[in-house]
Amino acid sequence: MNKLFSFLVILVMAFHIWRPLGLPGLRRRGDFWKIAIAAMVLFGLDVVLRGH
Repeated sequence: MNKLFSFLVILVMAFHIWRPLGLPGLRRRGDFWKIAIAAMVLFGLDVVLRGH
């Protein structure tokens, strides 16, 4: 599931560079890094909540 999520995040980032999403905080092409930060936070939460 993490590989699929990673692939989708990369697709969304590429799409945002090509055509900005227009969401609050994501109106410029240069804001694609915010998507990466949100993905890293979600991966971190997944690791913390899932545990071993």
